[in-house]
Amino acid sequence: MNEEKILKLIKENPIVIKNINNPTDDMKIAAISKNGLMIKYINNPSEEMKKNAVKNNVWAIEFIENPNEEIQKIAVENSWNALKFIKNPSEKIVRLGIAQKGWAVQYCENPSEEIQILAIEKDYDSIKYIKNPSEKIQKLAIEKDYHALRYIENPKESIERLAVKINEASVQLVKELNYEKKVSFLKENILAIKYFKNHIDIEKIEDILKDIFSNEDVEDKYVRDFLNCKSIGINQNNISMDKIMFIYRFGSSKCKRIAVDEKLKY
Repeated sequence: MNEEKILKLIKENPIVIKNINNPTDDMKIAAISKNGLMIKYINNPSEEMKKNAVKNNVWAIEFIENPNEEIQKIAVENSWNALKFIKNPSEKIVRLGIAQKGWAVQYCENPSEEIQILAIEKDYDSIKYIKNPSEKIQKLAIEKDYHALRYIENPKESIERLAVKINEASVQLVKELNYEKKVSFLKENILAIKYFKNHIDIEKIEDILKDIFSNEDVEDKYVRDFLNCKSIGINQNNISMDKIMFIYRFGSSKCKRIAVDEKLKY
C-alpha cells in the first residue's frame, strides 16, 4: 500500500498508526493531528510532535517520557491534574496547577510554605494533601472555612479552639472530644454548649461565664451569643438561668453595655 493511501486511512482512523512499521513523519503528524493520544504508538517522536499531541489532547502527556517544560506548561494550563503524569514538576509548573485548583499541591513533593499557602488560599480543603501542616497553615485553612478541621489529621488544640470560635458546629469535627476540650470550647464560643449541655454541670458553666463576663475585654459577639443562646434560659428543658440577671450580677461595665445594646435591638 502506498504512502498516500496509508495517510488517508490514518486521517480517517488514526489508530491505524499502531500497526504501521516505520511510519513516516507525515504519518505520525497525521495521526497526532487527529488524536493526540496516538503519540502512545509513536517511537521517538520529535519535540514538535510531542507538543502538538498535548495541544490536541492534554492527556497525551501520560505517554510522553520526560516532557520539556514547555510541554508540561501546555498540559497543566489545560488541566491542573495533568500534573499526575509529570515526574518531579518544578515549582513554576505546580503554581500553574494551583492557580486552577489548590489540590494540585498533592503532586508537589515537599511543597514550600509559599506553595502550601497558595493552595490553601485557592481551596481550603487542599490541606488534606499537605503532610504535617504547620500551625500557620492549619490556621489559614480554618480561617478560610472551619470545615478544614475535617481534613487535618492531628490538629493543634489551638486550631480546634479557633474552629469552634468561628463556628460552634466545628465541635462535631473534633476528634477525641474530652471534658477538658469541652470546657475550653465553651470559653471560645458559648453556642457550642448545645453539643454537650448535659456533660458539664451548671456550676462549672457559671464559673466559666463569670470569668469571661467580669473581664472588661469581653468580646462583643460572646455576650450577644450568650443572650441569644437557645440552650440557656428560664426553661426546664434547657440550662435554667436568668441571663440578664446573671450579667447584671457578674458582668463588667462593658459586658453590661453590650447586653443593654443587644436587648434594645428588640
